[in-house]
Amino acid sequence: MSKKLIYLGLPLLVLCSGGLALFLNDNKLSAHSSDFLLKSDLQKNAEIPTRDTQVNGTDPSRYDVVVKSTQKGEVKKDNGKSSLGFDPFDQSKVPLEVEPPANFKGKKIVLVAGRKSHGPGEHEFFAGTAILMNLLKQTPGIWPVMARDGWPKNEKIFDGAASVLFFMDGGNGHPVAQGKRPEVLEKLIKNGAGWVNLHYAVEYSNRFQNKILPWMGGYYETGFSINPHWDAQIRKLPDHPICRGVKPFILRDEWYYNMHFIDDMKNVTPILVALPPDNTRTTPGTKLHPGRPETLAWAFERADGGRSFGFTGGHFQRNWGDEDFRRLVVNAILWSAKVEIPKEGAKVDLDAIDLNRNLDNKGRPFTMIQAPKKANEK
Repeated sequence: MSKKLIYLGLPLLVLCSGGLALFLNDNKLSAHSSDFLLKSDLQKNAEIPTRDTQVNGTDPSRYDVVVKSTQKGEVKKDNGKSSLGFDPFDQSKVPLEVEPPANFKGKKIVLVAGRKSHGPGEHEFFAGTAILMNLLKQTPGIWPVMARDGWPKNEKIFDGAASVLFFMDGGNGHPVAQGKRPEVLEKLIKNGAGWVNLHYAVEYSNRFQNKILPWMGGYYETGFSINPHWDAQIRKLPDHPICRGVKPFILRDEWYYNMHFIDDMKNVTPILVALPPDNTRTTPGTKLHPGRPETLAWAFERADGGRSFGFTGGHFQRNWGDEDFRRLVVNAILWSAKVEIPKEGAKVDLDAIDLNRNLDNKGRPFTMIQAPKKANEK
């Protein structure tokens, strides 16, 4: 079938190998409908989403309607209970802001999930953070504490944290950069706490660069960096504790690149590097470097002795179903907390059905989320 889609201003029906897909979004075809593009040459198979639908202040309910069909071509529209045996939108069982017991001798790691954002299966900050919390519990001596909606209700949970993670919408409205919150976090940083930002959380206003560069070593700069959806081929991994037990992989995500790094990338170690399609280089800064491999995730050893990690993937909830993807992130969180990573990497057992737990209800028909297939799987 042709890979060209002609849009006539009406609701668009696309026939694809899995059945029927419907895209409706205020009379425009959104670039966030990547699941339905055919696989082709990696230098051609990419798309560039627009940032205007991602900045804070927009109505998150005005995102793509995506209804996927079943193998038999029947459109599946239910709330998930009948197909899963549980309510995929029930978040009530996730423990929030629970401190470790007084006699706990291990390390506390604080995980902060952002507010509801984007369409179903995308920017599932709450569900993705809940997965990370459960994965971290598989390492002895770790007590993960989860907060929601961009900032804890009780800031005291930051006290004594070995590392803090933020997985949320960033940009001009970044929850971390509001009010006196930077002062709260500055104390943690100065005490050597780890610092981890995932996906959109790596994007900060340029007004915040004097803070974030010493904290993370790099960040997404609006107008300089770029955020296309593409298949990153991770062919080689560095000899770094974060990469223990992680094998090379290929995954489609919204992999940002052309980060604004600290001068000479001092103390920055690229962790994930891949070659993006040149047709995704649409900002002035990215156009200058055709054919250049780009850093998609990095480790940073700070001047204060602390450790930080920036990771641009995480747009799709399904990617937590890839063992190498999730092990790399969990390893990085532990590394940032100065935990010794075993030779085989952190334990990251996950039942794929759990990709469908604790989702944000975004007012769309439920569609089961499945783990991505490996490149050699059909």
